[in-house]
Amino acid sequence: MTDKKVYSASTTAPVNIAVVKYWGKRDVKLNLPTNASLSVTLSQADLKTHTTAACSGTFTQNSLWLNGEAQDVSGARQTACFRELKALRKKLEDADPSLPKLSEYYVHVVSENNFPTAAGLASSAAGFAALVRAIANLYELPESPTELSKIARQGSGSACRSLFGGYVAWEMGQAVDGSDSCAVEVAPASHWPEMKAAILVVSAAKKGVSSTAGMQATVNTSALFTHRARNVVPKRMEAMKTAIRDRDFERFAAHTMADSNQFHAICLDTTPPIFYMNDVSRAAIRAVEALNTLEGRAVAAYTFDAGPNAVIYYQEKDEERVLGFLGTLLAPEVAEWAGKYVGTAPEGYDNKPFEALKDGVSRVILTRVGEGPIRTDDTLMGADGLPSKK
Repeated sequence: MTDKKVYSASTTAPVNIAVVKYWGKRDVKLNLPTNASLSVTLSQADLKTHTTAACSGTFTQNSLWLNGEAQDVSGARQTACFRELKALRKKLEDADPSLPKLSEYYVHVVSENNFPTAAGLASSAAGFAALVRAIANLYELPESPTELSKIARQGSGSACRSLFGGYVAWEMGQAVDGSDSCAVEVAPASHWPEMKAAILVVSAAKKGVSSTAGMQATVNTSALFTHRARNVVPKRMEAMKTAIRDRDFERFAAHTMADSNQFHAICLDTTPPIFYMNDVSRAAIRAVEALNTLEGRAVAAYTFDAGPNAVIYYQEKDEERVLGFLGTLLAPEVAEWAGKYVGTAPEGYDNKPFEALKDGVSRVILTRVGEGPIRTDDTLMGADGLPSKK
């Protein structure tokens, strides 16, 4: 007899922004990286993916809806996640025959982002982390976040890091099957809760060269790529872990900015060259460098993923200095905090190198280090397993 019950579970998952970048795959199918990476998980109060997963004997196919639109779930990345999670559930059912046979049912997934998708804001990382965590909760899997990260990695490489809060490393691993390529916690958010970030949204448009296509072009054509992966990143990973454990912002800032610059250098060294940053991005770099010079120390650190948006890290104690300075450079309607903080630029300071920021930044998201996925009773589905009507 068909089991007509609709089983469901919901979760939210965070965005993470890497400070040591993942770029390049040694195995495209398994999403195995050519180098380790390290990221900061951002607060879900500001950026998150909310996902509900359900299964039932009445469902006739796997289905996914993202921001209200039906998506193709036949791709290799989605299929891999479904397959691996179903296999883990099947082991539970084989060990305990009294459990409902959820592994035999089709799955429905409804997901919503509260930020633009595919615009350089790590939407795929949050999305696949939420998908894997929600289905793992649905299946009542006992696996740790590190074990589940091996599955999320197959959906989107950086998604493995969004299964943790705080400061997270994705260890490259050496095994051909990817069994040791996984995410681990470097430090929880509570270890260094003063870390904050201002995201300067330069463009919410979908980027011209996807991360997947871009990184493989780099692997195939960049002469600088191998040097970075083999010689630079291993040392930088250890240095960054030490900076985080010591809560040493000046070292954190130096490594963060150097790694962002090198990442975009290898993009430029790719044939044909990849331009993820634009004039507004470069103005943001000049602004951070000028601010740090004015302060006589590193109070801010920029980093750019595969897109033009600037993520500027700073400590809570320096918020007035950082936001005060940025407030003098951005349009008043964008820098909503401008009246709260006094600008730090001295009288007569030349703002010309930063003029692109005034018209080029459309939004600023103020956020901070945050927690990993959070289970929630807030469902995105109706009792029929279809997206809720709003």
